[in-house]
Amino acid sequence: MTYDSTLKYLVEQYPQAFTRWLFNQEPAEDIEILNTELSTEPIRADALFFVRVADAILHLEFQTLPQSEPPLPLRMLDYWVRLYRQYRCHIEQVIIFLKPTRLAGVFVNQFTERNLSFRYRVIRIWECDPQPLLTTPGLLPLAVLAQAEVPENLLSQVAA
Repeated sequence: MTYDSTLKYLVEQYPQAFTRWLFNQEPAEDIEILNTELSTEPIRADALFFVRVADAILHLEFQTLPQSEPPLPLRMLDYWVRLYRQYRCHIEQVIIFLKPTRLAGVFVNQFTERNLSFRYRVIRIWECDPQPLLTTPGLLPLAVLAQAEVPENLLSQVAA
């Protein structure tokens, strides 16, 4: 839960940094942060914001481990349906896993059931190049979790 609160705060404070990193393009200055409580039986997304330049909602979920009830793929589908029902626009969904693990769930990026196939993006932060994260203050806390040959060097870069 501590990761959730910290990362939700960072997303709310630096939405441009997250959209630049995840859409790989310059976001509009006026990113609208959306209410994270979704309709029906209330569930709360980690972060939601409307990105005007992409005409899309960026939905982020931060996870330490892939175990979840309901399972993450089903949760992501549930979020997508609720968001689409409410906003009727493109939804870019990303799960960012924070702790290194070889558990199969961190490699799953879809929900499949008979006539349905639903996909979302998965980022395993420990496999990411830290350089893009080091250039933006709002992403610095994620940089220490990124790939590093010598983690102490990466930590000192972030602290500098």
